[in-house]
Amino acid sequence: MKIKRYNKKSSYAFCFGSEPVKDLLKKKRERVLKVVFKEEGLKDSNVKKIFKMVKEKKVDFEINDRLIEKTAFKENTYVVGIFEKYECKLNEKKNHIVLVNPRNPRNIGTVMRNMVGFGFEDLVLIKPAVDIFQPGAVSSAMGSMFYVNFRYFDSFEEYKTIFKKHNIYSFMLDGEKEIAEIKFEEPFSLVFGNESKGLAKKFKKYGKTVFIPHSKNIDSLNLSMSVGIALYVASK
Repeated sequence: MKIKRYNKKSSYAFCFGSEPVKDLLKKKRERVLKVVFKEEGLKDSNVKKIFKMVKEKKVDFEINDRLIEKTAFKENTYVVGIFEKYECKLNEKKNHIVLVNPRNPRNIGTVMRNMVGFGFEDLVLIKPAVDIFQPGAVSSAMGSMFYVNFRYFDSFEEYKTIFKKHNIYSFMLDGEKEIAEIKFEEPFSLVFGNESKGLAKKFKKYGKTVFIPHSKNIDSLNLSMSVGIALYVASK
C-alpha cells in the first residue's frame, strides 16, 4: 500500500500526535491500517506508550521519518495513525447534533471535541458538507472524533424522516425563544446552520427555534462556540 498525502477520494485518513493516535487505537482498532513513528520521537515517553500499545494490539507499524514528513502538516510530529475511512450508525434514542452544510473543517473538529466534553455522541452532517476526514478536522478534534458517531444525509428532510421521534431545536439569529427559556425534551436534535448563512427560513417550521443572546458589537457567534454553549445548556 503506497501512502500519499491526504486526498478526499482516498480510502484512508490520518491522525497526528500521541494522544489522538492513542484514542484511535482504543476506539477504532479495527480501522487502523498502520502506525508510523519518527525515530527521534521514540525517545518521548508518550510515544513509547503508543509503541507499546501498537505491539500489544498487533497493529502494523513502521519507523519512517520521510513518510511522516510527507503526510504531516505540522512540525514535530512524531507519530501518525493511518486508518480506513468509515461512517457510523446513529443511536435513535440519544440526542443528536445536526450541522447543516458546514464548511470549515476546524469548526467540525472543535464541535466533536465539545460533544465529547458534554457527553454527546451522535453527529449529523447535512450535505453539501465538509469532509470530516480532512486533516484540519481530525487534528482539531484531538482524538474526540473516535468517540463520536457521525453520518451524512443528503437533506434535512431525509434525516427527519428517519428520526421522527426527535424534537427539533433550530438555532437561528431570529429564533423565537432565548436558549435559557428552553426546556429541552429528549430525544432532541440541536440544529445549526453553516458559518456564513446560518439556517434557512424553512427551519422555522420544524420544531422550536432558539437564539443565543450576544452583544450588538458582533453579528453572530462562531459555529463551534454556538454549539458549545448549546451543549452546555442542554446537558444541564
